Amino acid sequence: MDDDEAHTCAAVVLAAGGGRRFGGVKQVAVLGDRPLVVHAVDTAVAAGLRPVVVVTGGDEGQVAALLSARDDVTVVHNPAWASGQASSLRRGLDAVADLTADAPAAVVLLADQPGLDPAAVRAVAAAALAGAPIARARYADGVGHPVALSRSVWDDARRLQGDTGARALFDAVEVVDVPVAGRVPHDVDRPEDLARLAEERRSP
Repeated sequence: MDDDEAHTCAAVVLAAGGGRRFGGVKQVAVLGDRPLVVHAVDTAVAAGLRPVVVVTGGDEGQVAALLSARDDVTVVHNPAWASGQASSLRRGLDAVADLTADAPAAVVLLADQPGLDPAAVRAVAAAALAGAPIARARYADGVGHPVALSRSVWDDARRLQGDTGARALFDAVEVVDVPVAGRVPHDVDRPEDLARLAEERRSP
């Protein structure tokens, strides 16, 4: 996929979780030299996705403040964030639709997966541009994010409820698993997850 094609795909970064297991706003926790949500945004930008929409929740002020100086991201708030991930996905897709009528697909990224490779993002975006209704990364040890949703399934995604995200679509819509290198990126759910990732980055 060349740069012109990549720019036709949008990104929705889900950053609305309450961080209950983490004990605070994990999206602003720092790994290396950047907060987790910035890792996700930088990955989307590096993959050539435009526009990049970040959906905030109960942590709206802290996440928005981190991104306020950037002109390559749009931050939107989901007032219904506590109802589950589905409402944040809906808010993100609506924001993309408001920003552009041309994006044929949106790639969904999680703000707590700092190990995501831009190459994986580009791979699922390319599959969606090639006609896959849903494209999902398949790693050596299983499937995971990123997931690209063709515009043809956005209305179905908007009808999702609860905390299932896009997973409820997978049984109803064709899903293309896209082989990508490496293992499924780790989520940061608890402080020890962040500490483990930090230690792995320090190791030779």
